Amino acid sequence: MGIILLILFWLGWHIGIYAMLKKAGVDSTKAIIPIYNTWEVVKLCGISKFWFWIQLIPILGQFVTLWISIIFVMHFKRVGLLHHTLTVFVPFIYLPYLGFSSNEKWHGQEALAHYHKSASREWIDAAVFAVVAATLIRTFLFEAYVIPTESMEKTLLVNDFLFVDKVTFGARIPQTPISFPFVHNTLPGSLTTPSYVKWIQLDYSRLPKLRDVNRNDVVVFNFPAGDTIINLPDFGSKNPYYDVLRWPEFNGDREKLMAQYPILVHPTDKTDNYIKRCVGLPGDLIQVKNSHLWVNGAPAYVADNAQTEYLVVTNGKPIPEDYIQDSLGINIAEATMDFQPVDGRPNTFKINMTAGAANNLKQLPFITSVEAYEENTVGYTFPNDVVHFPWTIDNFGAIRIPKKGDDIVLVDSTIELYRRLICTYEHNTLDKKNGQYILNGTPATHYTVKQNYYWMMGDNRHRSQDSRFWGYVPETHIVGRAALIWFSYSKSVRWNRLFNLIK
Repeated sequence: MGIILLILFWLGWHIGIYAMLKKAGVDSTKAIIPIYNTWEVVKLCGISKFWFWIQLIPILGQFVTLWISIIFVMHFKRVGLLHHTLTVFVPFIYLPYLGFSSNEKWHGQEALAHYHKSASREWIDAAVFAVVAATLIRTFLFEAYVIPTESMEKTLLVNDFLFVDKVTFGARIPQTPISFPFVHNTLPGSLTTPSYVKWIQLDYSRLPKLRDVNRNDVVVFNFPAGDTIINLPDFGSKNPYYDVLRWPEFNGDREKLMAQYPILVHPTDKTDNYIKRCVGLPGDLIQVKNSHLWVNGAPAYVADNAQTEYLVVTNGKPIPEDYIQDSLGINIAEATMDFQPVDGRPNTFKINMTAGAANNLKQLPFITSVEAYEENTVGYTFPNDVVHFPWTIDNFGAIRIPKKGDDIVLVDSTIELYRRLICTYEHNTLDKKNGQYILNGTPATHYTVKQNYYWMMGDNRHRSQDSRFWGYVPETHIVGRAALIWFSYSKSVRWNRLFNLIK
């Protein structure tokens, strides 16, 4: 449907411009040539030739072409807001009408001799220009983003306001171009009403990049498991649809789940935005051993302010509140949650803190031990196949991140590592009949990966929903690089975080 509308838009615009140029006395041969015909429009209307060349710039140029079209329409003495609105939204209908209708006439420069914009029209034009300019900046250069959760603490804090650079990795062309401006996937004031319509859906493409994603970049991306959500405030990305589908009461029964909850399927570019550290690149081998991350057989980079949970045993003396606040860097409100006895043992606590804070704590005379905590619960991690992959978040893998061109052997023992990649991210059908895998209707034993994938993890390792839970992040889902903290607040402004670069 989207491709049909684009063809209709393009073809109708050119037919209309051709007919309008002929009516203005331009030779048919010049009027029918795409791109060159706007050169003739520019000359006829006395527009600076500069704008003809600007319209050749991808994306921005399309807006300039619409502006040139509006100026052309004004020379037909159609200067009202309605006429210009029709030119922008339905040029494939309105421009052919002006060109072929016997009721419409080319007036040339005299059409504007006595034309003056009203004050209200000046305000409307200024508002439209501001919205268009801001949308272009937000889409192709950088976007403001606020940290909503603690998954990257203490590298990034809740209510850090960031600028996300979209140029470095190449800005994506919007796949869902018709949407409410300045918001992501829900309308202002609503937690469940989509801010977009699916009338036009474009294939994935992006502008040229300055460089590839580097290992340890802090990256904003579309949540891979967020394509389908339960469209209720307490679900969405908080309780992903695929996790709920695995609950015992549903046990994979999609129809039963859909009968109980409202379901919404997001386009890729409208799934929730997540921010994590890219710890693994295409082709890397990832493993978590005893809560420590290894990449390609070597200990991984650990951010200076990364956090994890520690088991702390005391001799019975409480840890002073001022020490918790000043030396451990833990907010007292957080401490209320963390400093609870573990498993009924009154002197044993599970505390989420940085490695530096843990070392400081070891120095206190009433601390008996401080050891890294390991989560041993099986069944919650990717690829949700406990028979072949009985992994936990602290003992996970090893797993190789798929790379474009990789050859995957389709066998039962590893298929769950790649099923979502094959079916959802790369848009194939995969079934199994009589012991044989059927790929797009044809028996197959191998599959060739079509794009690169990445492995994302939060710096707050025990409080991060990341690739350990939902797997690889496709290249198509990469939004941009987290570049700068421009504002931050908790109960007041965090002055020491303003304008800090993100590392």
